[in-house]
Formats: sequence, structure tokens, C-alpha cells
Amino acid sequence: MNNITIKDIAKKFKCSPSTVSRALNDHSNINADTKETIQEYAQKMGYQKNSISLSLLNKSTKTIGVLVPSINHSHETLMIQGIQSVFNSLGYMLIFCVTNEKHNLEQDHIKRLLSNRVDAILVSISQETASLRDFSHFDMVNKRKIPLVFIDRDIVENYGSSVVIDDYAGAYLATKHLIENGCRRIAHLAGPQGLLVSKLRLEGYLDCLKNNGIAPKDDWIKHIEFDIEGAIEPTKNWFEAKNTATPDAIFGVNDYVCYGAINVLTSLGIKIPEEVSVVGFDNCPISPYFSPKLTTIDRKSYEIGRLAAEQTLEMLSSDTYFSEKSILNPILIERESTRQVY
Repeated sequence: MNNITIKDIAKKFKCSPSTVSRALNDHSNINADTKETIQEYAQKMGYQKNSISLSLLNKSTKTIGVLVPSINHSHETLMIQGIQSVFNSLGYMLIFCVTNEKHNLEQDHIKRLLSNRVDAILVSISQETASLRDFSHFDMVNKRKIPLVFIDRDIVENYGSSVVIDDYAGAYLATKHLIENGCRRIAHLAGPQGLLVSKLRLEGYLDCLKNNGIAPKDDWIKHIEFDIEGAIEPTKNWFEAKNTATPDAIFGVNDYVCYGAINVLTSLGIKIPEEVSVVGFDNCPISPYFSPKLTTIDRKSYEIGRLAAEQTLEMLSSDTYFSEKSILNPILIERESTRQVY
């Protein structure tokens, strides 16, 4: 009997190789009856698991390229740990490349990875790449028929698969939490322009305000970098202004900008959350220990990395370079930086 593959099983049940792989790996997103049917058929046909079949691939170098914009934030670190949790046990070597948000570095890294014949590439695109809209280096990957998976930062153009958090829903959830707590003057420390994550979080914030009858104020939306320092000047400007209303809440594009905002508010003698509530987006490991403990959106960083690695394995094992978009649901983690306004 010829060895049966994931692709063969997918044809039998008229579904995607991705669905079959997840059923065989007992993934929670697959219906229980579907899982049982596929698993029973695979066992009956003598299917061998991916960890065995992958090691027999003749053209495999057992190397995976991973590109991230930085390693300064816990988000990237956790994504990398999630990726490692899948690949390390299968004997893969991971090549990590840091782009420092630079387009030319991203292009150079891609070229080097291709020259080293990596089996697949996972990438979180740089700010410059997003702004320039030059994705020619991803064309090079597609022409080689190498699996390409975007992690955390996706692009509208369809160059490969992706695993991301629902940025729009997360921002909407954060803003809704502030409104339900009684806040009406909500400022937003937005991310860099050009990035899809920044755009989606801004849209979620704006739509939630409008749907609750609150007119957004342009002066209370500031595009900054994803770091502590970027939040300092706009926060000072909002709260040092005289003879004008100040925000009663701040929604930050990530936790780091909230740390910067809280530092400014504390230095000005403004009480959090009694006078101003603050919500972030990341759920960084330090956020439960910051003062005050930060209310935030769980970005599921580790899960993004793990699922992206599993998705990559599915493509490698089935030899089918499908494009699949996986969007994880965000969760609000309520802590001390927000409270009900009486």
C-alpha cells in the first residue's frame, strides 16, 4: 500500500489539507465529529504523522527563516518562543533575522534566506515595508514555492498565509470597556501610520466611539512609535494644556506607550484610575506588575507563533502552498488602571 498523505485525506473528505492536519493533531477549532471521522480514516489507511514524513523529505534543509522588526519587546520574544515550541522538537534549525523596521534590511534578509535554501519563511513586516508598499521580495519567495506565513503584522495583498490577532476587535473591546466604565473623553495613542495593525486599531477605536454617540476629537489622536518615549510628549500636551478639557481615558496602541503615558500622568500628580483610566494592547508580562497594574488586550503572542509554525508544517507536509488567514479573538484583561466612573 502506498503511503497516504494529508493531501490524499483532504481529497477524500473534500476539505483543505489544513483542516485534515488540525484534525489529526486534535486541534480545538475542529468539530469533534469531523476530527473523529478523519482520525479513524487516517488510522485505517496507515497514515504516518508529520514528524516522520517531514524527516524523509529529500529536498528539506530543516531550516526555517523568521523575520521580526525588533527583539526589544516581549511580544516578539513570546512569538519566537511559540514558534520554537513546534519546530525544535522536530529537529528544525531556526534562523532569526531582525529588520529594525527597515525595508532594505528585510529585503536583504529574505535574499540571504533564499540563498540558504530555507524550507519556509515566517515574517512580521517592517514599518518601512508597510509604508513603501514594496513587496517584491515576497514575490521572490512565492516564485520559489516556499511557504510564506505572515505573523502578527499582515498585509492586504495576498502573498501568503497569516496568523494575527483581530486588531480591530481588540481596539473596539478596549474602547467599549472605557465607555462602559463611564469615560467619554477618550484619547488614543495610535501606532505608526502605514502599518495595517495601526490602521485597524484606530478604526476599532473610532467606530466604537461613533457607535456610542461620541464624536472623536482629532487632537486626541496621536500617531507615535511603539515605545515608551513616543507617548511622553503627546500625553504632556494633553494634560498640561490650560483652559481646555483633558481626556478622562487613554487607549494605547500597545502596553509600552501606556507605560510612558502613566509615567507622565504620575509626574503631573494625576491619579490613575480615579482621574484618568488607561487601557493597553499586548498583555506584556510586566503589565500585571506595573503600578498601577495595567488593563490591556491579550494579544496572544505565544499562540500566534505556535499556530504560525503549525500552519507552516501543514504546508510542508502536504507540499501544498495554500493561503490561509487565521485571526485570533482578543481578550480584555481588566486590572487596576481602569475603574467605573461615578
